[in-house]
Amino acid sequence: MGKALYRKYRSKSLAEIVGQKHVTDILTIALKQGKIAHAYLLTGPRGVGKTSIARILAHEINKLPYDEENTHLDIIEIDAASNNGVEDVRDLREKVQIAPVSASKKVYIIDEVHMLSKAAFNALLKTLEEPPEHVVFILATTDVDKLPATIISRTQRYSFRAISHADATSHLKQIAKAENIKIDDASINLIATRGDGSFRDSISLLDQLSSLADEKTGVTIDLVENTLGVAPIESVDKLLAAVKSRDTTTIIQLLDEFEQSGIQSTVLASQLIQTVRSKLAEAPQLVSLLDALLDVAKSSQPHLKLLTVLVSYAAPKPKSAALAAPMPTISVPVEALQAPIAPKPTTTPAPTTAVAAPKKPAAAMPKPAATPKAATDVVMPTAGYVGELNWDVLIEYVRVNHVALHSVLSKCSYEVEDGVLKLYTVRKFNKTKLDEAKYRPMLAQCLIATGAGDMLVETIPTPPPPKDSQAAAVAAIMGGGEEVTVS
Repeated sequence: MGKALYRKYRSKSLAEIVGQKHVTDILTIALKQGKIAHAYLLTGPRGVGKTSIARILAHEINKLPYDEENTHLDIIEIDAASNNGVEDVRDLREKVQIAPVSASKKVYIIDEVHMLSKAAFNALLKTLEEPPEHVVFILATTDVDKLPATIISRTQRYSFRAISHADATSHLKQIAKAENIKIDDASINLIATRGDGSFRDSISLLDQLSSLADEKTGVTIDLVENTLGVAPIESVDKLLAAVKSRDTTTIIQLLDEFEQSGIQSTVLASQLIQTVRSKLAEAPQLVSLLDALLDVAKSSQPHLKLLTVLVSYAAPKPKSAALAAPMPTISVPVEALQAPIAPKPTTTPAPTTAVAAPKKPAAAMPKPAATPKAATDVVMPTAGYVGELNWDVLIEYVRVNHVALHSVLSKCSYEVEDGVLKLYTVRKFNKTKLDEAKYRPMLAQCLIATGAGDMLVETIPTPPPPKDSQAAAVAAIMGGGEEVTVS
């Protein structure tokens, strides 16, 4: 039975550990100086070498040769996922009192230590703080946030990093060469990317693909894409190009093709995130798309969420009526602004019956010389411009750009009176939402963008009043009501 590649190529010494030099250097110096802590805490993502270093460190402390195939009585590994109860920890506390069989130290490696129960942590606390001289604890976890602060403070903590893409590809190439696996650079790059910073995951993928590969062609990019269920790189680039060019038809078509091919929306979103991230330097305007794509994996319906994100980003913004029809302006000749204002007459004008002096021919007013409009007119926009409200356009604009606001605004009825937009929210909850500091500026921006201008908004937590006078009177008697048309 063949051994899995990730086990076959597991590091045997601190010097062989890849990508965690900041940890291995400190441990190597401490071991040379004979400075052994009573408890170590190794934290970081999965598959980056925490368990390997824990085993190597346990052997180095005891100056024992490390061989994964052999176990040692004084190096005890405990899986906290299956031994997480208070009784397990009490049993551990009794056994730590027993001296080591042959080594200088008895080392306990507790993997996934965050899985211990609260009672188990409390039971372990005293022993971890003051263990016997012959005992060393090495705790490892992928979720340090779940550890009590009292546990963390009693250990020497070492934080592991996700493996860089360069380290992952280099290590995969070495293993492929040692195993005579025929593979191209594009395939190795994609495997390293899908490994997501984990050596174990990347090597396991290489192991799986090598067993599926044809002897002549080896591991190809097509095999990697089909096996891992990822979209072809060209197709991802084509989708992003369609988003940039606002080609919603192509976006929908490509997403349908991906779905039919069995490509998960979360995987596709992850590919888009990596692609957009690599293009941010040349296209910084994509940062808003990148931010929206991060929410796809959190959605309960990732396919619809991805569709909404891409189409919303690509959809052309509705043309503002305020931009289509310029804001009203007043043109005033410069001469009029500069001419002195004549004082109002204080005497009573002469009666119209008085004898008029002989009329002199009116002197022709000299026609002002033609000059460019920019030089003779001063453009004075009117403040607080209010345009015309188109409710359907407003609702559609809000739906595309502000989904949360749309969910409330679409339930409202409206009435415009003396330039004031009255929103009948039906329920007090909807009024409270629309009055929030988060939504008021958003609604004002949408009104301006759709040509309604700088309208005052009043929210009323009731249905709209009946238009029929008799119905209104009945509603007043009944304490309110909503007008319903029955056909």
